Amino acid sequence: MLRMALEMRAPWELGAALAAYPFMRMAPEGDGHPVMVFPGLAAGDFTTLVIRHFLTDRGFSVHAWEQGLNFGPRPGVLEACMDKIRQLRADTGRTVSLVGWSLGGVYARELAKMLPDDVRTVVTLGSPFTGSHKATNAWRVYQLVSGEKEIDAERFAALRERPPMPTTSIFSRTDGVVAWHCSMEEETASSENIEVHASHVGMGANPSALYAIADRLAQPEGQWKRFDHQGHTGLKKLLYLDPQRTPLFQSLFGFY
Repeated sequence: MLRMALEMRAPWELGAALAAYPFMRMAPEGDGHPVMVFPGLAAGDFTTLVIRHFLTDRGFSVHAWEQGLNFGPRPGVLEACMDKIRQLRADTGRTVSLVGWSLGGVYARELAKMLPDDVRTVVTLGSPFTGSHKATNAWRVYQLVSGEKEIDAERFAALRERPPMPTTSIFSRTDGVVAWHCSMEEETASSENIEVHASHVGMGANPSALYAIADRLAQPEGQWKRFDHQGHTGLKKLLYLDPQRTPLFQSLFGFY
């Protein structure tokens, strides 16, 4: 309940994005490659306006998913997204980065697996791709809008598989909708986690999340490196904690 209450800070995160604009403009500039952004559950392209505007300002060629509200897997949606990614690749001659918020991140990961030759990198925000599919306060909403009463265990297990290209999961331990454990990627040479201080609903406007997205996408193709938590000092040290750390309450009392 406490974490759900923390979702009320989302409007403040939008205000913080405006106030932090000078800091956000310090994010690395993009190289103009195409980026496709996917909205969360029961949300549409309007909700990703801040992400898309910011990434456009940083020099990326940004595209909405243009599939209306995200009500989960529906006939034709994945196919339309695949067609758009292929078209962007054909039009630009460059691979496409995918950014997905919440359920949109699940779409991004699955599409990346389907189109490994067309996708450059994947960035997700508060996306539930591991753990129990019911470890989210949006599960009942998903059932309602998608019409699915249960998710096939085999299909859900497949969601845990990493895409074959560099993948970043941005998450918050104070996410009031998705249990943060369900957004934790196994860290490898081509996959990582970045923790931010954010609500679930406000993550797409959170300054530290936006900066991290741009930072990840700006890396030259074929030269991807993991986010340098250890090298950060000052303000960045406070904004980006080590996602593998043991929380204080857990170390002292065995819970968090």
